[in-house]
Amino acid sequence: MRRSRSFAAAALIAAVLAFAPGLALARAGDGYSFGSSGSHTFLATPRTQTAPYGAMPMQRSLTPQQAPSYGASSGYGYGGRSPFMSGLMGGLIGAGIGGLLFGHGMFGGGGLGFGGFFGMLLQFFLIALLVRWLYRRFIGQPALAGGGMFARMGMAGGTPPGVPLTGVAAGRAIPITPADYHSFEQLLKTVQTAWSAHDLNTLRAVATPEMVAYFAEQLAEQTSRGVRNMVGDVRLEKGDLAEAWSEGAREYATVAMHFSMVDVTRDVGGRVVDGSLVERTSATEVWTFLRVPGGRWVLSAIQQAR
Repeated sequence: MRRSRSFAAAALIAAVLAFAPGLALARAGDGYSFGSSGSHTFLATPRTQTAPYGAMPMQRSLTPQQAPSYGASSGYGYGGRSPFMSGLMGGLIGAGIGGLLFGHGMFGGGGLGFGGFFGMLLQFFLIALLVRWLYRRFIGQPALAGGGMFARMGMAGGTPPGVPLTGVAAGRAIPITPADYHSFEQLLKTVQTAWSAHDLNTLRAVATPEMVAYFAEQLAEQTSRGVRNMVGDVRLEKGDLAEAWSEGAREYATVAMHFSMVDVTRDVGGRVVDGSLVERTSATEVWTFLRVPGGRWVLSAIQQAR
């Protein structure tokens, strides 16, 4: 019985560590964070009610990044991992899970020497990670509130539409109107539709050349693997404004969006290899849009919510 419980606990912890960063890697952008948002590209995105834990840092961007200070790790490499988690901590976690699998506890003996005490602390740490992930996965999601929510985004984020934000790190704060929110919602749906159709011409009309290049690369990978991801019936469930500012001749708006969709991947024969035709999936992402003053908004960055 003890061995069975240890095995179940080890399997659960391993699953959390393996899949917690992102369970669904479909839809436009494949679940990555990339693009540019001016001087805010590598700054922490303000938290909102829709994305209460902020956004993941950029993994790919054409915006030059300042070299990190001595002893610091940028953590922005494409698909990069934390050196701490992949080094010492990764080895300790691996050893601990191995101990559970063989029924010896996380770190073998039950003594309370230095190693045993450290192992006990690490168990608490892993349990805390597990509880945090489960809470965020099944409980901590913001309550859904129906479609067309960009008309009320400002109230959800604590900033009424048309009222400039304060405390912007660089640039001048600008107002965002209900018409802008409507544009953001339409762009969300247009990008997903063009992605599903492999329609690069439409993507060029609604996104920056940098974003189109990333999309084109991902679509080419789908073609090479003999699969095609199709996203349909996209519904914006909730959204709010993180920040809006101007830099020189450009204006930026970063918004958090929680949306649902039918997300299916098929092979060349039309067989569904991932997703469901009847069950909806959901995602929370932070999108940044840019425009010239008086112009229309285009997509310039996508970041995954933490």
